[in-house]
Amino acid sequence: MKDPALMLVVEDSEEDSEAILRALTRSHPLLRLEFLARSEAALPRLLDTTRPAPLLVLLDLNMPGRGGHGVLADIRARPELAEVKVVVFTSSTAPAEVDACYAAGADSYVYKPVNFELFQTVLRGAVDYWLGAGAA
Repeated sequence: MKDPALMLVVEDSEEDSEAILRALTRSHPLLRLEFLARSEAALPRLLDTTRPAPLLVLLDLNMPGRGGHGVLADIRARPELAEVKVVVFTSSTAPAEVDACYAAGADSYVYKPVNFELFQTVLRGAVDYWLGAGAA
């Protein structure tokens, strides 16, 4: 069962997780956020049928271990996760990185700005878009 108020955040940086929490608590107070600090925890969590499935996965790329690219590949390799929306939210602006993520099945690629006001605006726009798409 999909939970339209749940977003899974896969982010190893405590600072970025805190910024995401602060930004989305302000802009989307009804959105429930679940944080995973390890990339290896993402696939088991998404496959856990005893828990509600998130409407959206916010995925950092640069993490130790499997990393965001591996998580994206794992998600897209599983037919039962085909409808999971994955938004890559990262500090990399390299065109090759953007292209690789879209080729691997990312639904969106969003640059993570350093300035908090811009960070909040960019994140709000991405979440608004996918919440609207998920509700449609």
